[in-house]
Amino acid sequence: MINRRKVARSLSAGLLAVVTFVGAINVTPVEAKAKTKDFWPKNIAIDSPSAIAMEINTGTVLFEKKADEKHYPASITKILTTLLAIENSNVDDEVTFSEDAVRKNEGDTSHISRDIGEKMTMEQTLYGVMLESANECAYQAAEFVGESKGGDYRTFVDMMNERAAKLGCKNTHFNNSNGLPDKEHYTTAHDMALISAEAYRNEEFRKITGTSTYVIPPTNKHKDPTYLSNHHCILHYYKGNGKYVNPYCTGGKTGYTTVANSTLVTYAEKDGMAIVVVVMNANSPSHYTDTNKLIDFCFNNFKAYNITENEKSIQANNNKNTGILNNSKSFVKLDKSAYIVLPNSVDFSEATFERDDEPKDGTVVSLKYTYAGRNVGSVEIVTSGAKVDID
Repeated sequence: MINRRKVARSLSAGLLAVVTFVGAINVTPVEAKAKTKDFWPKNIAIDSPSAIAMEINTGTVLFEKKADEKHYPASITKILTTLLAIENSNVDDEVTFSEDAVRKNEGDTSHISRDIGEKMTMEQTLYGVMLESANECAYQAAEFVGESKGGDYRTFVDMMNERAAKLGCKNTHFNNSNGLPDKEHYTTAHDMALISAEAYRNEEFRKITGTSTYVIPPTNKHKDPTYLSNHHCILHYYKGNGKYVNPYCTGGKTGYTTVANSTLVTYAEKDGMAIVVVVMNANSPSHYTDTNKLIDFCFNNFKAYNITENEKSIQANNNKNTGILNNSKSFVKLDKSAYIVLPNSVDFSEATFERDDEPKDGTVVSLKYTYAGRNVGSVEIVTSGAKVDID
């Protein structure tokens, strides 16, 4: 029989353990670390007027140049369109192309010649969006999701703005799902990095954005397959142009209109770091050459440090008796996958941490690390899953 009074005491002890643990690690670590001269690698010279390089998992800004200037995003808009479509539909959903999707978004714009009434899956539609930058596919994906929410295409655009605001975007407003020129459609390199980082955390999005080629099988309107090729020249050899290919590139999205100039979002991974580079209002081919410069700059000058493997002050406190009713297993622990990003020449001990009083997603608490006045990462304190023996 379960002893309810004993369960209550166990739970109370567990909560006390969390509080005790948090209080313990908040006492001395910042004061204990010797203060050294802050160092941050100097920004390199690039031609693009506005750019940023951000480490995705920590949010550390490794480089920025006028990253808060407003610019037209062009087709890098489709990153948010694709993310929201993935989150609010199933890949196997049947999408039927409407007259608005076809007639308003083909002609002189990027498209894959879909016909009114043509049927594809949502997955096929999103490959059209991300690889060929097909405007009719971006419109139709948005219209499909908007209608599924009881609204229409504009409902989806509202969702885009709501999501951007939730991610912390301060200088962004979207007015369509594909990035076609509109005075009320703008963003910044910094805001676009926040959006792009969020998208990259989605497994389905990573699969799509990292795909070089894709084939849409015959449809009810096209008897032949439709072959798609990713336009991102840093990802693969597009149209025979291989001089910009970077082996660390894992995906991204191109953009261009006359008013936006060239825009580019690029993902890259190496040695435990994942970065996103955004350039805006660039003259071709600077969007490619500058991006490759920034990828090299980030990977040559910064390093990822696992927190649980390096933070001795927290480990020392964690060894205290924080078990439930003297259980040998600790009730709380640090997220073992968390890391911080620092310049190569900087020791882990030079970063300091403090409690984050606004934990996310119901986390008990998290610790936020800073160095040289910059956010360099954080770690969540989570329950260990330790069980209490109850008679």
